[in-house]
Amino acid sequence: MTEVATASATSGTALPPLAAPSSNLGLVSVFKRRYLLKLLVQREISARYERSFLGFLWSYINPLTQFFIYWYIMGIVMGAHATIQNYPVHVFSGLIIVHFFTETFGSGTASIMRNKSLVQKMPLPQEMFPVAAMLVSLWHVLPQLAILLVVCILTGWHPDMGTLIGGLLSVAILMMLGTALALIFSVANVFWRDFGSLVGILNNFVRFGCTMIYSYDQLSQHAGSLQPVVLGNPIAVACLLFQRAFWALSTDHPHHVLKTEFPPHLYRQGLEALAASLVILLFAQWFFSKFQARIPEQF
Repeated sequence: MTEVATASATSGTALPPLAAPSSNLGLVSVFKRRYLLKLLVQREISARYERSFLGFLWSYINPLTQFFIYWYIMGIVMGAHATIQNYPVHVFSGLIIVHFFTETFGSGTASIMRNKSLVQKMPLPQEMFPVAAMLVSLWHVLPQLAILLVVCILTGWHPDMGTLIGGLLSVAILMMLGTALALIFSVANVFWRDFGSLVGILNNFVRFGCTMIYSYDQLSQHAGSLQPVVLGNPIAVACLLFQRAFWALSTDHPHHVLKTEFPPHLYRQGLEALAASLVILLFAQWFFSKFQARIPEQF
């Protein structure tokens, strides 16, 4: 080090300050190391299905199991088929986007503890683990989306430009929000393991806090003063956008459904939800960077 400083003084050129290999620029550092991120995502996917007979088929089985439970209990036993057109597509389109969020939130919260050996041994941005968890969850959306597309086509689906806009906006909202909460809860879970258990409770509220198993019309009739609170939830708005993209356009009278089963300014609310998710993500990055230096001490 002294020789380097002496050489610098002799040559008259100032060397840049030394920085650790994991010099932290937050999420920017993660995407500057895209190759490492790709390897981590591949490792997470492989580890999830290691020594599994069905392997990747579980990414179909898990959401389909939930779908049949909701379809039977809510659709047949509770009679939702009589009030909501094409109820199976309504449930499944909502389930896909909600499951994406809950999986990101749950696996992202556990991501640092699950990779503590890498945290201790490798100088890499620790934000990489929650981000990788979100990308793994996004990867699992693809087979579910394939099933949804087949069912929609079979039931007379006629996509429009709103399908593309609503679908992408919905996914973007939950990518940001899921990553943000995963960042906050993953670092909090290192210090207090209670946060890992809290995620399961919060995810139960998520499933019933959006229009997955009931319609927006039912919400507007029964929620009363709570309706603005529900629609102020970015997850609920993302769910409505995704259902607008797929379910609404697979019904017998899509124009009527679009007028009665969705709020009047859905896309504006979607943009507001996206902006709110970005603000939460920026706060999450600040919160994560405030405590991440102390993470290795807790192992």
